[in-house]
Order: sequence, then structure tokens, then C-alpha cells
Amino acid sequence: MIAYIVPALIVLLLVWALIKRVNVFSAFCQGAADSLPLLATILPCLATMLIAISVFQDSGALEFVIGLLEPLLAPVGLDGRLLPLILLRPFSGSAATAITTDIMSRYGADSLVGYTAGVLMGASETIFYTLALYFGTVGIKKSRFTLPVALIASLVAVITGIWFSYLLYPF
Repeated sequence: MIAYIVPALIVLLLVWALIKRVNVFSAFCQGAADSLPLLATILPCLATMLIAISVFQDSGALEFVIGLLEPLLAPVGLDGRLLPLILLRPFSGSAATAITTDIMSRYGADSLVGYTAGVLMGASETIFYTLALYFGTVGIKKSRFTLPVALIASLVAVITGIWFSYLLYPF
């Protein structure tokens, strides 16, 4: 049933356009043309973010930071295998998805670490990507309290996600 929702919406949109006598192809092309200046504004922000993430991972800095944090967080009960996900999730959704996929394929989706990785993916957001996209689109230079509040919210999401995973782990 759910697989038919998007096609049904497309058909409804086309029927509505026919009723209103709108040239759908021209409207689509005009919308695409109008979005090009916006794309030119967003692309430098996104490219910079992706390059920085790639350099962070490829330089070994991620492993270095994980090596520093793992002994500090082990007494609290945080599994060190979750640290790459926790550290990269605020920056890149695709990197976080790749890490989650790797965790689940290595340890199983039904393991505690796989279960927790899934919860963390759903409980947190790609903060820096979102800020770069939205603020870059409208030209905001000073984010003021947005970044600190978003980072605090992400930390709360990670802590509660891990806590609930450990509390409600069904296996």
C-alpha cells in the first residue's frame, strides 16, 4: 500500500495540472532554471564541508581522536565502536550511514552495538551540513546561538539514544 503513495501523488499532481491547464513540462523547466542561482550559492558550502570531512578521515585524525576518547569513555560504558558514528554524524549523513552499515554488517543489526547505531542514526542530525545548506542559502554569516544549541541537542540525543538502547535492548 505504501509503495503506491508517491506514484499516486504524481498522478494527482498531473491531473490537477490538466484541470488547471498548466503546462507541466514548462513549469518544471522554469522551476529548474530558477533553482540554478540557488545551487550556485549552496555548492561552495557543501563542497567545503565534504572536502573537510574527507581530509579529517583520510589524514588519520579521526582515528587519533577516537584513540584519545575511547579510554575516557570506556569506564562510562560507551562502546568504542560507536565513536566514529558519534563523531561523524553531525558532519555527514552519508559517512554516518556508511559507518552504521559497517557496524551492522560486522556485528549484526541485532547486536547491542548494531541496535545502538540504528538508534543513534535516528536520534541525531547532520548539524554542520544543515547549517551550511540553510545558512549558505540565505547568506547568513553569523550563526549566533544556532551551532551551540544544535551541538548540545546532538549531545543530548547521543546520551539518551545510548541510554535507551542499553535500557530497552531486547536481546
